[in-house]
Order: sequence, then structure tokens, then C-alpha cells
Amino acid sequence: MTAKKVLSMALSVIVAAGLLAGCGKTAQPAQKTEEASKAVEAPKDEVAKSDEKPYIAIVSKGWQHQFWQAVKQGAEQASKDFNVEMTFEGPEGDAAIDKQIEMIDTALAKKPAALVLAACDSKSVIPQVQKAKEMGIPVVGFDSGVDSDIPVTTCATDNSLAAGEAADKMAEAIGGEGEVAVVVHDQVSATGVGRRDGFVNRIKEKYPNIEIVDIQYGGGDHLKSTDLTKAIIQAHPNLKGIFGANEGSAIGVINGVTEMNMVGKIVIVGYDAGKQQKDAVRSGVMLGAISQDPVGIGYKAVEAAVKAMNGETLPEITDTGYKWYDKTNMDLEEFKPLLYD
Repeated sequence: MTAKKVLSMALSVIVAAGLLAGCGKTAQPAQKTEEASKAVEAPKDEVAKSDEKPYIAIVSKGWQHQFWQAVKQGAEQASKDFNVEMTFEGPEGDAAIDKQIEMIDTALAKKPAALVLAACDSKSVIPQVQKAKEMGIPVVGFDSGVDSDIPVTTCATDNSLAAGEAADKMAEAIGGEGEVAVVVHDQVSATGVGRRDGFVNRIKEKYPNIEIVDIQYGGGDHLKSTDLTKAIIQAHPNLKGIFGANEGSAIGVINGVTEMNMVGKIVIVGYDAGKQQKDAVRSGVMLGAISQDPVGIGYKAVEAAVKAMNGETLPEITDTGYKWYDKTNMDLEEFKPLLYD
């Protein structure tokens, strides 16, 4: 082989090696471009998360009474109208304060966009609402408020005013004189205190010949309230009337009066609705009762939470109204949304 051919072959090898090296270099930018593409696409997951519906945690005072089921119905409707997700839960009874606190802690751990709360005890939940504030979670009260200025609003009936009207109805029915008693669900929640004081204060202010001889607390439990009612009747044989301050209390009063064979002799005035109370009103066992608008309470609570999430200013109290019903008006069309089953 001549020297020229050897040199030519050597040059060919060098050129080929250069070309292969050049190909290798162009492959690297392609790989980087693919990685860069992946890096750009990654935030799409975050965008998807931000498009999810806001989540509102609702913690009620209870669950078993028909009142709370009606509140839940209103909240569910509002969640559809305002395009939010919600959960609705509550302890087994109005007196289960520790259980409710546990539920609130669990709800806050999920980092909801808002917390909607009906407090069993207006003071015991203050650490939880303080924690919600620190987490930037707006708190909306409903039915029963919190002894704190942290909730942005409380959606509720004016319980004191409503119970005052119940006192007026009682006084009228017993002729403005005689002994009456009160069975309340508790003495720590805003509803319990407001209804008790509203009834008692109206009697003291307007009806000097009516004496309130006993006030008992049954935790909203039918059986306990029944036993308390029977004990009151036994202790006060001249009793003319009993006020039951919530659904469970009123049903207990109905049962107690019935079991003591005092129907027609003791006037019963209640609060809230539900089938058993309505049946008692229709049959004449109960004179009548105050009905809140539980569906409206649930709806307005979620609506208020959405407004708070959007930074809107809300009033301290969002009044949801009330109505007195008895057998003269309870079947009117306007009462149907208020008298839940």
C-alpha cells in the first residue's frame, strides 16, 4: 500500500470519528429539551388542584333530631348553588361537647376553605375557632354561636325574642296566672341560654301572676326530658304549663305529660318542629311551638361561608327568622318549608 493510500485512509477514519462525535453532541440537546418539556408540564397538576371545588366543613350540635337533618338539607342545596363541596356531621347529642371538639379538630386537619359550626358549648370550642383563625380559615356560626368575636357571622334565629313569644302564648293560654316550668336542652349553648332567658325574662317582665317553679336540663334527650317532666309534675301538682326549649325537650315534655295523664290539664308550648310535635299540636296535646327555618339556616350558613371565603364583610348576626305555629295555621302553604319532618 502506498503512502498516499495510508494517509487517505487515516483521514477518512478521523473524519468519520468527528461525524460520530458530532452526532453524539446533537443527541444531548434533544434529551434536555424533553426534560425541559416535562418541567413545564409539571405545574399542570397544581392548576388542576386549584380548579377543585372549595371544601366547607360543617360541624353541627347534633345529628339525630329532624331539625339537624333539615339544616343539612338546606346546606346541601346551597353547596350545589354555590359550587362547593361540604361535609355535615355532629355528635350523638347536644351535650356531647368533647365529641364535638374532636370532630372540629378532625375537620381543621383537612384544611377546609371555611368552618361552619353550631357549638354545643359556646366557650369550650374557643381554642378550636382560634386555631381556625390562625390557619386563615373563616368561621361561620349557625343556630348556636360562640362566645368569641372570631366567627365572621352567626346564622341563627333570635332565640331570646322567639322564646319571648312562646311565653306570651303560654301566658294567654293559662289566663295570665299560675305555675309554669321549663325544660331546656342545656345551659351552656347560646340556644339553650337564649331560649331559657327569653322565656323566663318575658314572664317576669309582663306577667307578675305567673311563677316559674322549676327549670330543668335534659340535654335534648327524649327519655331524660320525659323523666324530668314527670318529676316536675309530681313536685308541683298545681302546674299549669311547661315550655320545652328544643325538639328533644319538647318531645320529652309531651311524653311526660301524656304518661302522667295530664293532657288537657297542662299547657305545653314547644320550640322547633318535627313529626311528633306536629302530631301533638294537631291532636291538641301541645298548644303550639316556635319554628325556626332550619332549611334556611343551613342554606344561609353555607352562603355566608362562601362570602367570607371571597373576602366579603358580613353582619355579626344573620337573622334567619322564626314563626309561631299551632293548629290554626300549621297547614298553610307558607309554613311548609318551616315544619320539617
